[in-house]
Amino acid sequence: MDTLKMRTAGTEGPAVLLLHGLGATGAVWEGLMAQPGYRWLAPDLPGHGGSPRLPHYSFGGLAAAVADALPERGPVLVVGHSLGGVVGLALASGWFGVKVAGLLAVGVKVEWSEADLARAAAMAAKPPRVFPSREDAERGFLKIAGLVGIADADPDGVVETEGGWRLALDPRAFAVGAPDMRGLLGAARCPVVLAAGEHDSMSRPEQLRALSSFTVEFPGLGHNAHVEDPSALLPFPRQFVGR
Repeated sequence: MDTLKMRTAGTEGPAVLLLHGLGATGAVWEGLMAQPGYRWLAPDLPGHGGSPRLPHYSFGGLAAAVADALPERGPVLVVGHSLGGVVGLALASGWFGVKVAGLLAVGVKVEWSEADLARAAAMAAKPPRVFPSREDAERGFLKIAGLVGIADADPDGVVETEGGWRLALDPRAFAVGAPDMRGLLGAARCPVVLAAGEHDSMSRPEQLRALSSFTVEFPGLGHNAHVEDPSALLPFPRQFVGR
């Protein structure tokens, strides 16, 4: 496949790979990437933003595409949100040739009901919605990424199409399914911290604690804690660097 769109910032310090959640783009990390002391790498995942689509979507396929797009094979720190946290766990296994020194997985949905899976499959099967204007499409982008009221729409998140505008997101990405969290955590070859905002309804801190004792709760924050307060995540790259 063609290479992924990659945002970068910083020229000195440890490399930190930032992986966004389903429906978003690498632009959600701009607040964190403004912090000095690191070399930040924030790709748009396949099927999102300015990156090409995949024939089908799996956590391994997404991880392989990210690994192929990296300018170096590590060691690299990884911070992943939601879907990006699962992709980070896949990379942490070492199966894709990237040496991960530490992973912070934020807001990963770890409990999936049959209704959850059915909704995701239905969204994957829908054709892209065509909006009458760019502004309408940008509102749709913010809604599906959970960013309404906390971020501006990434211009790469929408594209012009016949009859109007649509999201750049490939709907088939919703078919990625539920992750095997216990298996992925068991395969990780680096320290892993699971985290969630206090008010994250998709990823409850108590659900994460049932999987790992290495969990953190961000007080006052929701599902997109990395956008709401990027500085809340900064202790974790420092923690891994200091190991």
